[in-house]
Amino acid sequence: MERTGVVTFKGNGVTLLGNPVTVGDKAPDFTALDRGLGAVKLSDFKGRTRVISVTPSLDTAICDAQLRRFNEAAAKLGDDVTMINVSMDLPFAIGRFCTTAGIDNVVTLSDHRDASFGQAYGVLIKELQLLARVVFIVYDHDVVRYVEIVPEIAKEPDYGRILEAVKALV
Repeated sequence: MERTGVVTFKGNGVTLLGNPVTVGDKAPDFTALDRGLGAVKLSDFKGRTRVISVTPSLDTAICDAQLRRFNEAAAKLGDDVTMINVSMDLPFAIGRFCTTAGIDNVVTLSDHRDASFGQAYGVLIKELQLLARVVFIVYDHDVVRYVEIVPEIAKEPDYGRILEAVKALV
């Protein structure tokens, strides 16, 4: 499925591929790679509230800020919440970034190999082969309880609203 008119990149419209996921949907499982090239699935974190922060590339100031902000938040949310960041960055680049930035509270995953996440959640940008900036919260029985698609990829998500939504669930 292709969708236009959902997000822009520096003011220009882009096409999202895959089926959109909305509040109330069952969260699709996906497989992405961790920093050591190990396959990780959403179902590996079953029974926990999962915040899925989606960033186009950690090598940009806004993606960097987003991951750092969620890393700080994750340290305060407790063991019932798992913060996950998914990008199209290579696992090795993610590892270097996280080591340098001190990111240790967020599970960082790469979708570069199969775009499994991007396709399953409808956030793969056709023109760029990157992921749109989105945040999903998956709760009890794998139900999506929150979705924020940032309309302009070069903007940050609403951290306050996201963290309020997480706290209301745990």
